[in-house]
Amino acid sequence: MALPASSAPSTVPGGPAATGRQRRTRGGPRALVALWRVGGPSRFGLIVIAAMLFIAVFAPLLAPYGIDDQDLMLTLAGPSPQHWLGTDQLGRDLLSRLIYGTRVPLLVAAICTLISMLLGVGVGLTAGFLGGWVDSVVMRVTDAFLCFPSLVFVLLMSAHLGPGIHNVILSFAAFGWTGFARITRGQVLVVRELPFIEAARAIGMSRYRLVVRHVLPNVLTPLIVACSMTAGGAILVEGGASFLGIGVQPPTPSWGKELQVGFTYLEVMPLLSLSAGLLITLAVVAFNFVGDGLRDMLDPRQHW
Repeated sequence: MALPASSAPSTVPGGPAATGRQRRTRGGPRALVALWRVGGPSRFGLIVIAAMLFIAVFAPLLAPYGIDDQDLMLTLAGPSPQHWLGTDQLGRDLLSRLIYGTRVPLLVAAICTLISMLLGVGVGLTAGFLGGWVDSVVMRVTDAFLCFPSLVFVLLMSAHLGPGIHNVILSFAAFGWTGFARITRGQVLVVRELPFIEAARAIGMSRYRLVVRHVLPNVLTPLIVACSMTAGGAILVEGGASFLGIGVQPPTPSWGKELQVGFTYLEVMPLLSLSAGLLITLAVVAFNFVGDGLRDMLDPRQHW
């Protein structure tokens, strides 16, 4: 779910110019190399996420069967040379559906994280930079949302809106922005008092330019970490919603939907639940490992 403010890396921005170490890790390939050097868990996370992306993009080439190809003579069959992981209750190849099902969690994670970040950063910047009664009102609203358990809130809202993946995304975004807002607001409260901000104000720089050019770049470090954690939470929520029948609807394959089917036939074909549950766990752990690696990489007090 959305990362709480206490989980953000405890870094204090030092000014408009990035440190030498931050400059070395800037940019896609260099950042990936630096993240790879952090340690074993982050490497494992990168490998798993890269494999998921590869499988999602090339699913039609990797899947041995189509998602709706049926063999009614082999329903709930165990692993065999023709069906490596067996078949489901309709005789569909389980491996093929799991391969195609990789697309849904990644899509949900990307959209949920993007919407939550945009909303949360906008709210946090407004509250932190303006302060006063605006800050008080925004933070009280945020606290009201945080009174509810995050997973329960999203699932209840999804159930109220009706089944469908778009409602799951909307429900997640309605709660996910709170973590980004608290993180952004806390960082802005520190940055706005730094000398270079006072100097920019003194030369008459507009508020909009001040926020976009100087404040926002200096609060991005914890937000990058929060994005990774939020993506893992979105995958978990999508799996839970699909398991309860309010997420992805048939015949679209999804890990959560396969988990639901497997739960029904747990004694007959336990591999249905075990394989889908293992993939959900692996994906969530991978994103959390990458988040931990990003926190260590971007923390100026960490050295490796």
